[in-house]
Amino acid sequence: MSDAAAAREPQREPTAAELRLARNQQRVEITNLHPPTRFERILYGALSGALWGLAKLYFRPDIEGGENVPTDRAFILAPVHRSYVDFLLLLGCHRPRMRYLAKDTLWKEPVGRLWSKLGGIPVARGAADRDALKACITVVSQGEPLVMFPEGTRQEGPVLEHLFDGPAYVQSRTGAPIIPVGIGGSAEAMPKGAKFPKPRKVKLVIGPPMEAPRPEGAKAQRSSVKAQTEALRTEIQRLYDQADGR
Repeated sequence: MSDAAAAREPQREPTAAELRLARNQQRVEITNLHPPTRFERILYGALSGALWGLAKLYFRPDIEGGENVPTDRAFILAPVHRSYVDFLLLLGCHRPRMRYLAKDTLWKEPVGRLWSKLGGIPVARGAADRDALKACITVVSQGEPLVMFPEGTRQEGPVLEHLFDGPAYVQSRTGAPIIPVGIGGSAEAMPKGAKFPKPRKVKLVIGPPMEAPRPEGAKAQRSSVKAQTEALRTEIQRLYDQADGR
């Protein structure tokens, strides 16, 4: 096809998902993926300490299995997700800085830069965001813990219906253990659609580390990621039932 003919061809408008991915790629590119500076550690420590203090007063969290969280290596924290307050409650699992994979709509000015300084990584939901996954692999490979909600977004109900392969995929590339977490009571403290949380005692149950399988070959690795995701779903469901008193 000649250049003149190509110029006459109608240009396809990008889909909403493609636009979101393009915007998120720009956000990922300006996200601080280097190990935290002294200022970033102080900032995270001050804000997380204040927020955790409020969470303890408001939700009286009971944390079981804290000894399962590694202190000498990077890990992928994979919790059930039923409420916005889950982010606060997870601060009690590991006091040093953790990275959070979070929805890209939080990266709006002026708070967008703050999320990045605190170690957040934006992800475009509803699409295969490879740039976000690459960022996750980078920070875990550098030795930083990472929080990934395997359900992708807040869900409702007592059953985990579907998990994304993100945590298992990042594990397959880094070898970091996955730490499953069940959270009971957060849905009642701040259910989906609520504007403000209510005082409610919550419980977190942290499971033993799930180590990375070691399959050989690309095909075996893809199957291993799927199998690890299913094993993770089963384990988080068990911990969620335990934390919620079922």
